[in-house]
Amino acid sequence: MTTSADRAVPPVRSRRALVAGSVGNFVEWYEFGVYGYFATVIAANFFTPEGGGDAEALVKTYASFALAFFFRPVGAALFGRLGDRIGRRPTLILVVSVMTLATTAIGLLPTYATAGALAPWLLTLLRIVQGLSAGGEFGGAVALMTEFAPPGRRGLYGSWQSFTVALGLLGGAGVAALLATVLTEAALNDWGWRVPFLLTLPLGAVALWLRLRLEETPGFARAAARAEPAPPAGELVRAILLGAGRIMGWAAAGYTFLVVLPSYLQSALNASFRQALIATVLANLGFAASIVPAGALSDRVGRRAVMVTGAVLVVVVSLPLIDLLQDPGAPAALKGLAVFGAGAVVGLLAGPGPAMLAEMFPTRVRYTGLGLAYALSNAVFSGCAGLIVTELVERTGDVDVPAYYAAATCAVSVLALLTLRPDDHRRPLS
Repeated sequence: MTTSADRAVPPVRSRRALVAGSVGNFVEWYEFGVYGYFATVIAANFFTPEGGGDAEALVKTYASFALAFFFRPVGAALFGRLGDRIGRRPTLILVVSVMTLATTAIGLLPTYATAGALAPWLLTLLRIVQGLSAGGEFGGAVALMTEFAPPGRRGLYGSWQSFTVALGLLGGAGVAALLATVLTEAALNDWGWRVPFLLTLPLGAVALWLRLRLEETPGFARAAARAEPAPPAGELVRAILLGAGRIMGWAAAGYTFLVVLPSYLQSALNASFRQALIATVLANLGFAASIVPAGALSDRVGRRAVMVTGAVLVVVVSLPLIDLLQDPGAPAALKGLAVFGAGAVVGLLAGPGPAMLAEMFPTRVRYTGLGLAYALSNAVFSGCAGLIVTELVERTGDVDVPAYYAAATCAVSVLALLTLRPDDHRRPLS
């Protein structure tokens, strides 16, 4: 396998790649956040025929949520293969176009009251299309950012992928909170929920324009010119599975604390929609605040040190956090500080994570490899988070289930992260 030292590119090209890669992630996670925040409203509009219960409808909504995640690995393989063959730029242009159109279409769908049993099937079909395009987004965006990154700054550049995830989730939460404030509950359930999905159209148009102005990465251009061979299939599969194990705690804790939390607070702890959204905004603010510093720190002390610290902290704080949220006598300010801190801890995993994955794969398979590792981990541990937590709380009556889930997955991630070499952050991309 041919290796070369990281080569500096003009700063303007690096910054342009950073923005173009980030904006697609924002659109993707804005939509996934909106779907999670409006889970109870979507359940009522699409999955509640006469005689169906609210809990049953919510489980079906999360099942649709999980299904989209399980199509992410398919999208990662499909678009990843394309991106490793024809380039990052054209593939990322296609990905953001598909995501934008599918998300906008959700805002135009007829509900169960209008279309009957066809409504949830149409919603599920669009979620599948979203899953395919989202699967192709991460690998391409991270490959783009890290291959354009200046030497010694891959952690910082890769962290912007995760930072725009936080911005997307915050954008979705902000729009949801605004609508919940200015609209009546009836209007929100009737038509207001459509607005966040329709807003994807102008956002996606901006993302498309930025990517059309993008250049191909120097690393891919060099690898394509040299016709560098791909690694053996067995070696690639082992790297993908190890990568998925290293980020499973990030996937599970991130979605548990940042997306599933609103519906959990409403269904298990009887919080209002506004209270749940405020908690989620605080958690995502903590997440956003720690991501870029964590990525930059990993360029100095290594990915392993920062990510192991984050995973261990999730194990330690998960149960106390849930217990605090359940305590009716605890001050609201303390609860807010706790969810902010929980989000910040997840940021320690999300900041260095993209660069860590990029460093695991050579250029000729980087889009496919890191995309599949991320998509597989998220399909199992993020996509199923809402379904697993909601179903287990419903069956067992134990409202501590989210804490057990986040802590257990992070404990496994610690073991996988300890296999990282301390100097991986200093080695050139191969």
